[in-house]
Amino acid sequence: MFHGSMVALVTPMEEDGFICESALERLVEFHVSQGTDAIVAVGTTGESATLDVDEHCRVLRLVVEFAAGRVPVIAGTGANSTAEAIDLTRVAMQMGVDACLLVTPYYNKPTQEGLYRHYRAIAEAVPIPQILYNVPGRTAVDLLPETVERLANISNIVGLKEATGDLDRARLLLERCGDRLDLYSGDDATSLEFMLAGGKGIISVTANVAPEAMHRMCAAALAGDRAAAIAADAPVKALHQALFVESNPIPVKWALHDMGLIPPGIRLPLTPLSAALHAPLREALQAAGIPLGSCQ
Repeated sequence: MFHGSMVALVTPMEEDGFICESALERLVEFHVSQGTDAIVAVGTTGESATLDVDEHCRVLRLVVEFAAGRVPVIAGTGANSTAEAIDLTRVAMQMGVDACLLVTPYYNKPTQEGLYRHYRAIAEAVPIPQILYNVPGRTAVDLLPETVERLANISNIVGLKEATGDLDRARLLLERCGDRLDLYSGDDATSLEFMLAGGKGIISVTANVAPEAMHRMCAAALAGDRAAAIAADAPVKALHQALFVESNPIPVKWALHDMGLIPPGIRLPLTPLSAALHAPLREALQAAGIPLGSCQ
C-alpha cells in the first residue's frame, strides 16, 4: 500500500520546547519537493513519548494540512494502553491520515498472546490501514514472526515496520507473510538489503536530512537494481551510523538545525547532541553533499 522512502519525521521545537509550526511546514514542503514517498508523523523520531495528547493531535492535524494530499501521511498512534491506542488511532483517522503506525506496547512487556489481542482490538475498533511496529531495543518486547503471521490475517493490518536490523528475521518474515503484509525496514543501515530481499520500503531517520538520496535508493532497490541502489546509498552510508551516535532523535535534530531547517529544541529527558560529536556528524553530512545552514 505504501512503498519507498517514508520519513520518520522529527517534531521541530523551539529552544524552550514549544512546537514550531513554521518549521514543521518547512519540513513537509522539503519532503514533498525532494520526493519522499510518505511522511510518518509523531513516531519515535517525532518524540511521541514527550508530547501530550493535545500536542500529538495538533502535530498530526498540521502535517495532514501541510501535506494537502500531495504525499501520504502515516500517524504514529501506538501506546502501551490498548484503550489509548484505540483512541489515538480513531482521532488520527478522523483527521484524515492515510494509515497508522502502532508500536508494540512498551514497558508492560505483554506476552505474544497479549500482543495479538492488543493489535486485533485496535484493528477491529478502527477501520483504517494499520502498520505494526516492532522495535524491541526500545520497548523491551519483541513481536515474533509467528505472531505477525497471525495478525497478517486481519484485513486492515497492512504492514510491519521491523526495526531489529536482523536480516535473517526479515527474510523469515518475508517468507511467512510477505504475500499478505508489506514489510518495511526500520533500520537505515540494513534497509537496502531488506528491500532487495523483498521489503517494500523503509521508515527512515536518514531521510530527514537526505530525502532525495533515500528516495532514489529505495526506487532502485524496489526495482531490483542492486548497482543503482548501492550507488544511491553510498554517499549517505556514513549517515546511517552517524545519526545514531546518541539516542534518536538527538543527532538528527541537531543535523536539521545545522542545515538551517529547524530550531534547536529537544525535550527532556533527551538532551542536545554532545559537543564532541558535532564535528563527526557534520563531516558525514558534508560527505553526503548536504548543504549546511547558518547554524555552524
